[in-house]
Amino acid sequence: MATGNIDQRDPDEIVDDLDLEDDDDDDDEDPGEASMTLVEHLEELRWRIFKSAIAIVVLGIVAFIFRIQIQQFLTYPLPKSADALGGKPIVTGVGEGFTVFLKLSFAVGFLAALPVILYQVWAFISPGLLAREKKNAVPFIVIGIVLFLAGITLGYIVIRFPVAWLIDFASDSFTPLISADNYYTFVAFFLLAFGIVFEIPLVLTFMAQLGLITAQTLTKRRAMAYVGMWVAATFLTPGADPYSPIILGAAMTFLFEITIIFIRIFKRKESEAVA
Repeated sequence: MATGNIDQRDPDEIVDDLDLEDDDDDDDEDPGEASMTLVEHLEELRWRIFKSAIAIVVLGIVAFIFRIQIQQFLTYPLPKSADALGGKPIVTGVGEGFTVFLKLSFAVGFLAALPVILYQVWAFISPGLLAREKKNAVPFIVIGIVLFLAGITLGYIVIRFPVAWLIDFASDSFTPLISADNYYTFVAFFLLAFGIVFEIPLVLTFMAQLGLITAQTLTKRRAMAYVGMWVAATFLTPGADPYSPIILGAAMTFLFEITIIFIRIFKRKESEAVA
């Protein structure tokens, strides 16, 4: 039998040779690919940020065009007795009115561009996600936007109570002259707080997806969570009126219970997919 074409070397030597060849290939390819990949990622990140900034600027310009309507909408919760000049915020500097409109336009533009910003974030990180993670990411983004807008809406409904209480509290001793910058900054932070609070279900569900918490854990610690949420609702609403903390506390309690249901649904779907 002819054996001239059969390698007669020791099998260990053949394995060593193959390993050396693989190492040489890795040494030749890895550095170039790694640096090229890093450059490409940085370039993509730059363009994603640029597109997000363009969306904010464009929508901010649109908001500036409708600045009077936006200003009137945000001024509606301010009581007519807010100051001695007819219930409108005042300005104390030559350019303060223009500056306030710019801030309002930027804030509204950022809010309107939120879907674009989240899409750019999604487009940047999606190539590195697993198929299951990609499937869950889109609903998370949509639900997050809906919850944030729901929080802002509830905050707008509630804000008239703390504003009225804070202004009337010392109206017998002082003449209220509410500056535009102070009032709209207060409104912006108040609405932002409500919007962030409404993201609690999304955060807790994401933590459950990472295995940090479970629905059983939240159920067992429900009483402690209720105490923390109602205390937080009291501090997040600056007025001493009874309506604001009750409304926010009830909303947070409802969201907490919805979170437990969300986590159970996601876990059930994962179990069915594995089975």
